[in-house]
Amino acid sequence: MLRAVAVVAFLFVFLTGVKGLGDGFKMLGKELLDSFFAATSSPFIGLMVGILTTTLVQSSSVTTAMIVGLVAAPENPLPVANAVPMIMGANIGTTVTNSLVSMGHMGRPAEFQRAFAVATCHDFFNFFAVATLLPLEMATGFLRQLATLLADRLPGAAAIEYESPLKAWLKSAVAPAKTLAERLFPASDRAQGMVLIAISALLIFAALAVIVRLMRRLMQSRVEVYLSRALGQNALVSIIVGAIITVMVQSSSITTSLLVPMAGAGILSLATAFPITVGANIGTTVTALLASLGTAGVHARAGLTIALVHLLFNLTATLVIYPLPALRNLPLKAARWLAALAVRQRRWAVLYVLVLFYGIPAFFAFLNRLLD
Repeated sequence: MLRAVAVVAFLFVFLTGVKGLGDGFKMLGKELLDSFFAATSSPFIGLMVGILTTTLVQSSSVTTAMIVGLVAAPENPLPVANAVPMIMGANIGTTVTNSLVSMGHMGRPAEFQRAFAVATCHDFFNFFAVATLLPLEMATGFLRQLATLLADRLPGAAAIEYESPLKAWLKSAVAPAKTLAERLFPASDRAQGMVLIAISALLIFAALAVIVRLMRRLMQSRVEVYLSRALGQNALVSIIVGAIITVMVQSSSITTSLLVPMAGAGILSLATAFPITVGANIGTTVTALLASLGTAGVHARAGLTIALVHLLFNLTATLVIYPLPALRNLPLKAARWLAALAVRQRRWAVLYVLVLFYGIPAFFAFLNRLLD
């Protein structure tokens, strides 16, 4: 009971961080926000930023929550169109955790091959999803348009200026951080904004870390039961189970990382783990939807819209890739090939993680900074 109450309390802390993030960016000033806008105007750079940010914080939940806060900020520093590639990048970045977990099996070649294949099938599914849907989104804007349509139809979307009790509570919760920022830098609104952003980011990160830990303890026995039931079931059941577990523990990394040692031990095959991984992709979108509850003002609907884009992206990727055997087998074949290569030369596994998740995104982010 105490853990359940603690989850609710830290959920409020999480929403407070999202609210403070938006307020902090409002204080930075229009010129700085315009420069941020220009930096994310390239879809490719937005994708790289999403990947790098998520790999550094080891959580797509933190990244997507911060993106929602930026999109919904009063000065709108991050338009929805620019945020879409960042959301897709976060989907890729979160998969690095599985690969890191699989490194623990390096000392036993057969185990490592099975574990690394299950870890990287999540990577390749998201790679193929982004490669398929990002160009289509840039050409048509279908995800953004559908998300906007849904946001308009949801209850309360038309009355977004309504002063709900939650908005008032969040405003009061952010006030101490604003007061602290004012005392530290009484003469600089921009410095105050940076302090508020730093505090808010820390609140988001810490609150999610505690929520994940508490939810894992609350649901650990149930997670094991659900995973056991999912093994050997049809693909749809496995996808649903993967989504439910991820919603319960508030982390796709936890769900998929549980599969890696099970695969290493030979308890489940790559084909059995894959649909659970796909379900985890869908379940992780609930964090962005929760973050949109902490947004307010004229851009609050934009925050809900980008959260719905995250959901629609993962749903569309599942519907496009998974039902067709030719497409569904691509991530599996790629994962098996890479695992076979990694077990022969283990440095390739290390290079794969360092270069793909850290090196390439950091290089292009740095290059974009130099060109600006």
